[in-house]
Amino acid sequence: MTFSVTPLKNGLSFGATVSGLQRADLHDEAIRQQLRDLWIDKGVLLFRDGDSTRDMQCELSAVFGKLQPFPFKESRSDDHPDLVQIKYLPDNGSCYEINGKLIGGWIPWHSDLVYTDSINHGGILRPVQLPAEGGDTGFADQIAAYDRLPDDLKAQIADLHVVYTMDLNYANGKFASPGQIRFVRGAKSFMQIVRRAYQYPRVIHPMVFTQAETGRKVLNVSPGFADGIYEIGGPEGEALLAEVVKYCIDPAFTYYHQWQADDMVLWDNWRTLHQAAGVPADNTRIMQRTTIAGDYALGRKLDNGGEGLPVIDV
Repeated sequence: MTFSVTPLKNGLSFGATVSGLQRADLHDEAIRQQLRDLWIDKGVLLFRDGDSTRDMQCELSAVFGKLQPFPFKESRSDDHPDLVQIKYLPDNGSCYEINGKLIGGWIPWHSDLVYTDSINHGGILRPVQLPAEGGDTGFADQIAAYDRLPDDLKAQIADLHVVYTMDLNYANGKFASPGQIRFVRGAKSFMQIVRRAYQYPRVIHPMVFTQAETGRKVLNVSPGFADGIYEIGGPEGEALLAEVVKYCIDPAFTYYHQWQADDMVLWDNWRTLHQAAGVPADNTRIMQRTTIAGDYALGRKLDNGGEGLPVIDV
């Protein structure tokens, strides 16, 4: 074995660092299974001091599941169908004013594709060009978040669902704002995608589900893209969701990854949230990400006439 496994960070309840993994290691099925088991157990894997190329990123991703194209064609890499281009350029990037400061490429805490009824299982992120300052990516474990919930709150949300909307203007977010936030400009790709925003139906996902491999409960709430609680509309439901979100993204239990040039990070999109902290508006940050297919089969489209959905009568 050419690689080693250590904690992602001392005292952190999730995550692991895999050091020295080589592309040739992926030909060994025993190693592939060890990596899959580690991913399910730890949720976030940092690959460092090993092979770190575009081809390695795609081959390593395929260890954990079939790759799928990202639904927004504008975000796909021009030269590789399995890669998403996540970039901020000073002259072409989405920018927000957050608490009076211009931040480029900021994305709130979220699960990828939670605004669809079929959520991908994960992805691997790799830097292409790192900024001179900033650019960290945050991760938060939702198995640990569920365990921190008081018993009465667990009981309240056990059978509830969150409604999600595909709104890429993060200034409109109800539950993921870090304070005062104002939309300044959108990248060209952003402007193309949001022009057809109303073509995407709202969806619902359960607030809690059970990880199939381990039986552990997952707090299945994405602050980004959340609109409210399906069974409890209005202020009451929004207040309950806001209370739950505090446990999802409690700063005392999050991890922010400071990128090195050859890093690759894999996360389980079904049990972790992630967030892009952004960069100063005059910096450049270019990343590439794979999308690992999967469906935990619990999401449902809401705007389909309500077929099969519970009827709320109060």
